[in-house]
Amino acid sequence: MTTAGIQDVRSTAARRQHLDAGDRGRTVLSRKVLEKVAAQIVVDETFAGGSSGGFLGIGARADLTARPDAKVELAGNVASLKVEVGLPYPVPLRQATNQLRDRISSRVSEMTGVEVRQVDVTISWLRPAEPDDGRRRLL
Repeated sequence: MTTAGIQDVRSTAARRQHLDAGDRGRTVLSRKVLEKVAAQIVVDETFAGGSSGGFLGIGARADLTARPDAKVELAGNVASLKVEVGLPYPVPLRQATNQLRDRISSRVSEMTGVEVRQVDVTISWLRPAEPDDGRRRLL
């Protein structure tokens, strides 16, 4: 490589280092990534769960350790989320859904940098708590 070629490479590298953050490009998150992040936050950081097993929704069972279904509508850097969860029973539903909305919204924004405008929570099932005495309950 000639001396002029080496200087040209150094000049280009120097220009790249001085670019403002806004001029360097941007990171775009897929809608699917946001859906998985939101669903995982529900399982890891709240008392809610999803459904597991089954085929095409048939035969699925309530599972507080499974990721719930989450759908995201994304417009630029603003998201609206819909999450379908199951909850332990008994639980005050209004209080529980408000806590879920707040936690999902704040953590998704914190983790991804995407502004969450709305979180719709649908409760698809309630699961009674397991008995503490080790015996099964009859329904």
